[in-house]
Amino acid sequence: MALIVQKFGGTSVGSIERIRAVAERVQTRHRAGNGVVVVVSAMSGETDRLLQMAKAISSQPNPRELDALLSTGEQVTIALLGMALHSVGQEAISFTGAQVPIETDSAHTKARIERIEGGRIRQALETGKVVIVAGFQGITAEGDITTLGRGGSDTTAVALAAALGADECEIYTDVDGIYTTDPRVEPRARRLDRITFEEMLEMASLGAKVLQTRSVEFAMNYHVPVRVLSSFAEGPGTLVTNEENAMEAPRVSGIAFSRNEAKITVVAVPDRPGIAHAILGPISAANINVDVILQNVSEEGKTDFTFTVERNDFGRAMAILGDVARHLGAQDVLGDTEIVKVSAVGVGMRSHAGIAATMFEALARENINIQMISTSEIKISVVIAEKYLELAVRTLHRAFGLEQGAST
Repeated sequence: MALIVQKFGGTSVGSIERIRAVAERVQTRHRAGNGVVVVVSAMSGETDRLLQMAKAISSQPNPRELDALLSTGEQVTIALLGMALHSVGQEAISFTGAQVPIETDSAHTKARIERIEGGRIRQALETGKVVIVAGFQGITAEGDITTLGRGGSDTTAVALAAALGADECEIYTDVDGIYTTDPRVEPRARRLDRITFEEMLEMASLGAKVLQTRSVEFAMNYHVPVRVLSSFAEGPGTLVTNEENAMEAPRVSGIAFSRNEAKITVVAVPDRPGIAHAILGPISAANINVDVILQNVSEEGKTDFTFTVERNDFGRAMAILGDVARHLGAQDVLGDTEIVKVSAVGVGMRSHAGIAATMFEALARENINIQMISTSEIKISVVIAEKYLELAVRTLHRAFGLEQGAST
């Protein structure tokens, strides 16, 4: 008997009709001879509704009480799904995070899982029950309810799969798998049969939000195969797995992009040791993440120092650098929020030469100017003007033969 962990997000359980449909899908999986553990999110929009009520009471809600409130969304869903399964003759039992228990640290609203005691779940499975677990939540050693942050239900599902030694973790969403790029930008995007954990991490960090980054990291660390499937259509989905299981990897698996980018240039600062720390130290102290960095040294002993931050951090970063620039004697601080980052991602880059040349040549043919470049072992990213985003994605998708019907 295979043990399967299934996770259904808020859209998948967004109404009574959809909860009934989930119950039918779960029962079918169970009747095929599998042990099934189901992790569910709150119904679509419910967490936002609860958060709005909390903010109506206080602009800064107490984190412990906020967790106690937000966790109720999943409690409603597990009970309704349990009732739906019972109504079709399927034995089932629901558990909150505390009832499992899923033990976490005490960082309210962004807790991390420390331990899962799987005995109660295993006992229920042995009696033929489907086990339903509330995602997104846990409990501290002191007995306080915690939540895992946005997307925490994915993390709950993968962590349970790891703790129980499940054969696979199935993540059901409103899409039928991972695509070579966003089909809304490139209609010829192709669903991938499989993708490595490393590639999925890169694509998730660049805005492909089908899976949350934390859940992918968890799956990679504990070697949990994850399959992304549609809640609303049948199909094989996409398997996220270890690189050694990826067969002959193509040169590039996907084109990812991020619109949440802004560029800052500190103009004409002295070229001396410690200048990077003098600029980026205060940025880091403000908990602002820096991504791509570029430094150009002129003959006059001055340097232009350019880096990117998330667009929602741009205003704070510019304010901080005003004081820094004056202290360093910089000529100016320039900012640009009309940029994007486009990346070619693929573990096949390790064994294929010429990826960068293909990428840069394709963009040059379309007269798309590259402002910054960043590389890693399995990714090449370029920063370009935002107005060229869709053209760049389609161009690179075609250049690497990723469209439907192309050989890879």
